[in-house]
Amino acid sequence: MVDAGTVEAVEEALAAHDYLADTGLATSIFLALALERPLFLEGEAGVGKTEVAKVLSRWTGGPLIRLQCHDGIDAGQAVYEWDYARQLLHLRTAEATGRATDAGVEELENELYDPRFLIRRPLLEALSPIEGPRPILLIDEIDRADDEFEAFLLEALSDYSISIPEIGTIKADRPPIVILTSNRTRDVHDALKRRCLYHWVEHPSFEREVEIVKLRAPGVSDSLARQVSAMTEAMRGFGLYKPPGIAETIDWSLSLAALGRMELDDDTVAATLGTVLKYREDQAKVHQQGIHEMVKNALFKH
Repeated sequence: MVDAGTVEAVEEALAAHDYLADTGLATSIFLALALERPLFLEGEAGVGKTEVAKVLSRWTGGPLIRLQCHDGIDAGQAVYEWDYARQLLHLRTAEATGRATDAGVEELENELYDPRFLIRRPLLEALSPIEGPRPILLIDEIDRADDEFEAFLLEALSDYSISIPEIGTIKADRPPIVILTSNRTRDVHDALKRRCLYHWVEHPSFEREVEIVKLRAPGVSDSLARQVSAMTEAMRGFGLYKPPGIAETIDWSLSLAALGRMELDDDTVAATLGTVLKYREDQAKVHQQGIHEMVKNALFKH
């Protein structure tokens, strides 16, 4: 168990590993560690949900195990499968050496389901007993999976165990630190949310985003960080298809610094808009809003 101590200690530990969390998020992380409960993080894309699991891995020293959810994912892809190629090779070797004749059918079948032929997928890997710090299990974008997989996941997280018919039940001796994320493309069932602690991750405030940019892009000047943060904050209010997240703010700042720009201007913003907006329709909407006016407001806010 990680000795988080206090909420303030969690904030300091995260900041020491390049993640600036607000008090609400730090409190949720503290409680998830103290109560050993999964933490369900929901919010728009790009607000730093996935990064929480990564920074916890850096902080605790536990391995990061990522289960990326997608449409059609099933238990076989998430938990385990048998290495049929190696099993077949094992049978052919037994035939070639004469063991297939000497050994009984039951003995050969038992050999085929030896753990060495088991391919451990993320969920099984996270629940297998290990030495050292607890793993961080990141179940990313659970909203992209279907109801059946969600129900299976609820069962697995209820007692942190997996049943494999050929081997038996594998149970974690210590629960992993579990982070689930959702971009809310659909509502996740209440049963799964009840199993977890929940936190909605907002876009950071202007001042916090400036501090994040300065932390993650130390070569960017304070004035440029403030200008870019002001621009991305304004863009999020335009009803874009994909509003820029924190990662885009950082990328844009680094791109401008690489170009040697010390402050924003109309031409530079127009030329580098693709580093922050990845859809043509969103770029067109920003142009319609007026880049010159946005730059002027950003410089004023600075």
